[in-house]
Amino acid sequence: MTRYVLVRVVNGVFVLWAALTVSFLVLHLVPGDPVSVMLRGAGGEGSAVDRAAADELRAELGLDQPVYRQYLEFVANAARLEFGTSFRSGDEVTAVLGRALPATLELAAAALLLTLVIGVAAAVAGSLLPTAPLRSAVLSATVLGNALPSFWTGILLLQVFSFGLGWFPAFGAGTIDQLVLPAVALALPGIGLLAQVLGRSLRTALAEPYVRTARAKGASRLRAVTAHALRNAAIPAMTLFGLMIGGIVAGAVVTETVFAREGIGRLTALSIGAHDFPVIRALVFLAGALYVVVNLAVDLIYPKVDPRIVLRAA
Repeated sequence: MTRYVLVRVVNGVFVLWAALTVSFLVLHLVPGDPVSVMLRGAGGEGSAVDRAAADELRAELGLDQPVYRQYLEFVANAARLEFGTSFRSGDEVTAVLGRALPATLELAAAALLLTLVIGVAAAVAGSLLPTAPLRSAVLSATVLGNALPSFWTGILLLQVFSFGLGWFPAFGAGTIDQLVLPAVALALPGIGLLAQVLGRSLRTALAEPYVRTARAKGASRLRAVTAHALRNAAIPAMTLFGLMIGGIVAGAVVTETVFAREGIGRLTALSIGAHDFPVIRALVFLAGALYVVVNLAVDLIYPKVDPRIVLRAA
């Protein structure tokens, strides 16, 4: 187990390095000059950029150095978890992330909880309902959330439950009622995927001999699903749920923009528009680290769910 974890940690470090390297190269190939964006923002949209001021600011930010020097300095700083100063705000990147992260963590936790509870409940209901049409109807209904674009879902929820019925506030963060609509909008695509994958795994598990034996011994269908089939059917759903955690961060870009929430998602959109390289690189690092940690955690949970799984380092 220890060797497996060490190998995965080394692989994770490589994944982070690769993600940071790709982000560095892509950002330098994107058309546009962050210095010009910053100076135009300071002087007003459409204002002329003073060449001397631009050269001075470029030197101050280190953007006048050769690309390879910028890259080496960037990698060395990233290894120390230092990402420099935001081009857009002038604050330390870690401070910028620290202000945005709590709101996104709150939203992500609520969306993941909804995804897990409703997705598992729909999959179990799709296995327990008495008739095939009812079981198919429940699982088919969950697909709608995955089929609808998240921005459209968010606007629809605002139109119906905020502007129409007035049940929830349209924008902002900090209270439970302001969290409901964005959490639902963010969770709906994941609910459909989780219900479909877990429902299919449950149908396969219910056809296994050990379930038929349990039924022959007098176990009810509810007990056969919850006590016997669900645990063995959970492995594919666990893998998908782990991937969803990363997807939640990506989905937050749209959701936080629609609901005007200050978080990592909205920060990403603003930073890309402002060519704020330090913040974008830090966000890529954060997403990569989340991906590595979550996948390692899911792998370590597998043997606890199914003792037949043995983790071995490649």
